[in-house]
Amino acid sequence: MDNKTSGTRIQKVLSDNGILSRRKAEDAIKHGRITVNGHPCTLGQKINPRKDIVAIDGENIRFERKKQNLYIILNKPRGYVTTTSDEHGRQCVTDLVADAPAKVYPAGRLDRNSEGLLIMTNDGNFANMIMHPSHHVTKTYRVTTHSSVSEQQIINLSTGVEIDGKMTMPATVLILSQEPGRCVMQITISEGRNRQIRKMCEAVNIDVARLKRTSVGPLRLGMLQPGKWRELTSTELTAIRNASQKAANISKNERQRNEKQKREAAKQSGQAAGRRRETFSRDKSGRENSRRDKPNR
Repeated sequence: MDNKTSGTRIQKVLSDNGILSRRKAEDAIKHGRITVNGHPCTLGQKINPRKDIVAIDGENIRFERKKQNLYIILNKPRGYVTTTSDEHGRQCVTDLVADAPAKVYPAGRLDRNSEGLLIMTNDGNFANMIMHPSHHVTKTYRVTTHSSVSEQQIINLSTGVEIDGKMTMPATVLILSQEPGRCVMQITISEGRNRQIRKMCEAVNIDVARLKRTSVGPLRLGMLQPGKWRELTSTELTAIRNASQKAANISKNERQRNEKQKREAAKQSGQAAGRRRETFSRDKSGRENSRRDKPNR
């Protein structure tokens, strides 16, 4: 049977097996890094992972016949990068989960100097659900600063600041403790932009001393020690999936509401323009009639 019309798209196979995200797989295909049965792969090409030989950068990929999905929480320490390998020889988060029963990959990121809750999995669909911007799963951080924080700075963080040319969505900011030269805040956001918390604080002149992610949606770091990991319970898996779906539905409703408001605004603008044209036409006609009726002197 021809794989061009049967089988599964290679991006999905690679993602489902936790090898590459769909976006990274597409990029690798575009750059000719992936081959199928010795031939360059094309975007959307369908394969049979049980029969076809897939290679990335010349190295054959082995697909598990009975893949067991694994979902874990890692308490990432500072000093580790959220990648599977690093060209500069820095420590990677995958080193901390080498004893896991299956190979897992990060679902999301924490920069090298940040710490805390990091979800890792070999389920590509689950990872995409966590990371996709449309889902707006909340993330909570404990932020320690090198200085006290003013009320105006809190207001700015809460209502939104501009980073990378775009305003951030509203955030929840709580002061946990404050003393001269030091403040501890809890910030909850519903976005996942690159280094967002640090950039938000930088935008309002707050110097971050320590940044720790304590929760993602309903998932809590709890008492898990730095560098340690544990599997998610079935209850936690259900909770994060429900939270993601709920957030996606809210986001969809907001988009539909915004589109409706734009249509109504455009309609009202068109009606107003019509009334202005009509008024202008009447005024012009009236002025012309007045000039015609006026007797010559």
